[in-house]
Amino acid sequence: MSTHRKRLNDVINTGFGANSSVEGSRLTNKDGSTNLRKTGLPFWERISVYHTLLRMKSTRFLFFILLLYTSVNILFAIVYYFIGVQNLVGMDGIHAPMHEFMEAFFFSSQTLTTVGYGHIAPSGMATNIAASIESLVGILIFALVTGLIYGRFARPRAYIIFSPNILVSPFKDTRALMFRIATYKNNHLTDVEAVVTVALHLKENGKTATRFYPLHLEYAKVNSLALSWTLVHPLDENSPMYNFTPKDFEDSKIELIVAIKAFDDHFSNIVQQRTSYTYNELIYGARFLPMFHRAASGTHTILELDKVNLHEDVVLPEIRTDLAESESFRANA
Repeated sequence: MSTHRKRLNDVINTGFGANSSVEGSRLTNKDGSTNLRKTGLPFWERISVYHTLLRMKSTRFLFFILLLYTSVNILFAIVYYFIGVQNLVGMDGIHAPMHEFMEAFFFSSQTLTTVGYGHIAPSGMATNIAASIESLVGILIFALVTGLIYGRFARPRAYIIFSPNILVSPFKDTRALMFRIATYKNNHLTDVEAVVTVALHLKENGKTATRFYPLHLEYAKVNSLALSWTLVHPLDENSPMYNFTPKDFEDSKIELIVAIKAFDDHFSNIVQQRTSYTYNELIYGARFLPMFHRAASGTHTILELDKVNLHEDVVLPEIRTDLAESESFRANA
């Protein structure tokens, strides 16, 4: 493995341990969540229903609402059916059991939503008590669902798209590690800051340990993320990946942990987004191509979001070999 001019200081406040033998695949998922499963307590003590519903995908959230609505109606339809459908005034004659159950189900849905068409009405103490309870349950459920829907819409998000790959590209007279970001909604982010940490899995005393190093960026902050932003980490003598070859990247199983923080002037709030890149998402010897251009009318700029990962192969500068006898911060690698 290549050498390094001086020993770099790693960081220990990342929240991840240094024992590589207990890690499962990547440390951080692409969506920014930690690749972690917690055990030791009952399931309902380990999960926040509120956070789960806020972060749930829209399709799953809508399916959950539909499932909840249907389940509550089925439950109360069963109650009405066993109380006796004859206590539901307005049902026409005697029907098959399934038809009577469906009539009870639709009466339940009208009661739950407080629509009350008036075609069927409860009669008798037990049926009226069940209808009153269902009305209360309906009010509570719709209040909770309304709050969740508002929370999902109002929750500040960065809406940042990341290039699927990181590139090792020519940079000035050396090389650099690069990835690209852009906002994909019609929001505007200002005071955008990036913090990038690399996890290297290194051999130390015959064992594999994870070491974390903060990466210096050419620009760690931009005033506005109106177009795209290519984040550049020069692979110079101040980099923990100085003179890394493709095999070095693979052997150390690098993982870049990226955190972006910005101010959204629509929300008037701080937003953040995280992601990670692993060594198998790295392309050695490539550079990004432009993803925006001037419109034909000349009146505005077009940002092509589908080109966030557009790149071409290039020839990299030769790796320096004059440091073979210098001290390596990976002496035992």
